[in-house]
This record gives sequence, C-alpha cells and structure tokens, in this order.
Amino acid sequence: MTSSLSRRGFLTAAAASGGLALTSATPASAAPAAAPKFRYCFNTSTIRGQKQPLAEQVELIGKAGYDGIEPWISQIDDHVKAGGLLSDLRKRIEDAGLKVESAIGFANWIVDDDEKRMQGLENAKRDMDLVAQIGGTRIAAPPAGATRDGKLDLFKAAERYHALLEVGRQTGVTPQLEVWGFSENLSRLGETALVAIESKHPDACILPDVYHLYKGGSDFTGLELIDGGAIPCFHMNDYPADPPRETIADRDRVYPGDGVAPLTEILQTLVSTGFNGVLSLELFNPGYWEQNPAVVVETGLAKMKAAVAKAFS
Repeated sequence: MTSSLSRRGFLTAAAASGGLALTSATPASAAPAAAPKFRYCFNTSTIRGQKQPLAEQVELIGKAGYDGIEPWISQIDDHVKAGGLLSDLRKRIEDAGLKVESAIGFANWIVDDDEKRMQGLENAKRDMDLVAQIGGTRIAAPPAGATRDGKLDLFKAAERYHALLEVGRQTGVTPQLEVWGFSENLSRLGETALVAIESKHPDACILPDVYHLYKGGSDFTGLELIDGGAIPCFHMNDYPADPPRETIADRDRVYPGDGVAPLTEILQTLVSTGFNGVLSLELFNPGYWEQNPAVVVETGLAKMKAAVAKAFS
C-alpha cells in the first residue's frame, strides 16, 4: 500500500464501514485493564427445552438485566401461529429494555444445487423480513444444507454470501457468516474469513462461537487476525475437557467459566482487535432445560459477567 494512511488505520476504517478486514496481530496482553462495557445478549436456545412462548421469554430476559435477545426464527413463527402480532412482540421487546441483536435461521443459501439455493435465498428474505418487523438488524448465516456430503468451493461460497448480503440490504437485516465447527464447510475460522473477505461486499461480517471454534479445530489465536469491527456478535459458552473434541456435541456446552475454554485469552484478544459488540449466551444443555428458566437466564448473565470481570481484573 502506497497511501500515507497507515495499515492499521486503513483496516480500522474498513471495519468501521461495515466490511470485514484483517488486522495486525495484537498480543492479548495489550488489552485494557478495565473491563469493557460489552452488551449482553441471550440466545433463546438456552431455554428452548422449557417450551415457553417467546413473549414470556422476553419478559424473563428483560427482568434479568440483559441488553439484548437473539431469538430463533421458528419461535417467531410460533408466535404468529398462536395468533400473536409481530408489532406486539416488538413492543414487548422494547418495553423490556431489549434489542434484537441477532436471530437464528437456517436458510440453504450456500448449497450447490441451484434450485435449492434460490429457494434458500427466498427463505432468507422471508426470515429477514420477520426479524426486521420485531426490530432486528442482523441474522446468523450458517452453512445450513452443506454440513456434509463434500466440501464446497469456497470462492463460489463467497459469491453466494455476496448474494445473501444483497438480500440483506433489501430487508435492512445483515446476515452474519457463522462458524459451525461440526460442519464439513465453514467449520474453521480461516474458511469463514476467506468466504467473508472474498464475498467482496462491504457488509460482510463473521459470527464466531467459543464452542464452534474449538469443535472445528481452530486455534483461538486466529481471532487476533480479524478486526473486531467485523464481529458484531460473538456467541459465548464454554465446554468441558470430556468428551474430547472428536465427539463433543452441542448438548455438552456449559455456562462460561464452568468449562476449560481459555475465556480470558479469548476476551482479551477480542478487545485488543477493537471488538466492542455483543456477547450472546448460546447453550443447548439438556440439564439446563430441566431447570426453572428464570434461574437459567439469571445464571447465564452472572456467568458471562464473571468471565469478563476475570479477564479484565
């Protein structure tokens, strides 16, 4: 680069414009001593087993003191099927002091089959419209439909992500490219970053997850190479030492701090790259599904805040 603008300055500016950018590696030890003011979000999968209506979950999450909520598209659908209005749900969320930081959908936008992919884009548009109606501006974009049966051409995947991002511009909801550690595709942070960068779109961004990075075999130091501005939301959880990586599954996730993940290193690294986004608790633990949902919601927030306090004490 021949411009007088510094490399770091350029990358920071690129991230600020909404696009993905690589950043120069910064040691985690350079993170600020004071705990950053993260926004804390609750992914509703964490109490999915209790089968509470989404409107009731909103009330619990707001009372617990979270800043945001990350609902599943299926739950929004259930709200409508039960006769609820999206405008009422949006008001409930706002009245609870929450923001829809993200949402979880599974449109098959990335698959090789042309017909299925086109239908996937239509499904994605429909999902994004739902999210927009309840006040959301982001949605997860995992490699749904391409988790097995062979590796995709990552450059074609990048073109498909570009197309999905264009749908996002039409709806006002940005799809975040999600790392899925169990998948044959986008299981690693590096693969996901390549697809995001090569999408050649200013809205490209990544949705990492503590568990998925571990499950897919990515080293957490890789986060040092991605500007924090390209990660608007980060899924928080932890994992035990056993089962091993090869057999560990979603159900084995535990509260932050209750496992062996290097959360202090992860959080410090994120902050050192400029991350100031959302930490969203996402768990699928059947043991938690058997508990009082209010207890799970409150415990999750306390555990996340304790992990952050430990990292920046």
